[in-house]
Amino acid sequence: MFYDAIIVGAGVSGMMAAINLKRGGRNVLLLEKENAGGQAAISPRLENVPGFKEISGEEYAFKIFEQVLDLGIDFELEEVLIVQKEHNVFSVQTNYRTYQSYVVIIASGVKHRHLGLEKEESLIGKGISYCAVCDGAFYKDKDVILIGDANSAMQYALSLAKTSRQVTICALFDKLFADQILIERVKNTSNIRLFYNLSAQEFLGENVFEGVIFENTKTKELIRMNADGLFIAIGQIPDNERYKNLVDLKNGFIVVNDEMETKTQGLFASGDCIDKKYRQIVLAENDGAIASISALNYLNKMNF
Repeated sequence: MFYDAIIVGAGVSGMMAAINLKRGGRNVLLLEKENAGGQAAISPRLENVPGFKEISGEEYAFKIFEQVLDLGIDFELEEVLIVQKEHNVFSVQTNYRTYQSYVVIIASGVKHRHLGLEKEESLIGKGISYCAVCDGAFYKDKDVILIGDANSAMQYALSLAKTSRQVTICALFDKLFADQILIERVKNTSNIRLFYNLSAQEFLGENVFEGVIFENTKTKELIRMNADGLFIAIGQIPDNERYKNLVDLKNGFIVVNDEMETKTQGLFASGDCIDKKYRQIVLAENDGAIASISALNYLNKMNF
């Protein structure tokens, strides 16, 4: 099938771009491999989005996705494997079929960073998780460990504390890097305890997660902690290798100019997948708006 524009990723940036392009009279396809809303959809609570004093990430993302559907934008749950360009036409191959378009906007976001320890991959879904919103309900009245020290980790801890018996936060350094308001909430929640200077060394359990052996980075003491589940919130990393034939990468992120243009004409990128200094939901939406306006200008200039 042929489209004016194909957008890779249905996070807030990709959905913003799709809405603008559709309103600009263009035929648009929005591709997403996991869930509409991206990282925003798995955030327990948003407090920095204009117009909402407080809203869950899932609800906020769904409001935008409803707008996408109401506009009649084509949406498919498919993973993009290869993007190629021949003359002025892009071919986008997914795990199901191949599409073509004049414009492609990459808004694929980031993926969860893993610790890289032995057994980590084999225990995912068997006690190890990277999403408290997705899997927190499985640990009702149970003990969980959370590894992380920034905003996402604090939000996860507060979410888990509502249903889990005890939440143990293990931070790598001697301080937290979250917003002060979140840190205060964590410290004032009775069933959350906090440990500093702990580096995960080994996961316990064969077919199911049983605990973690940590090393105290100051005393070098080994500490064993048993728990029913483990949540890892140590940031995200880009997943852009599949586009390296068409874009320049910097530390894995896509390099764009102020117009969200890549080095390939007709190929744009926006949101958390690009190389930039600041990352927030409203900034990702802003990127998507700029990318779509630039894409519309390109389509009109080329008389497509």
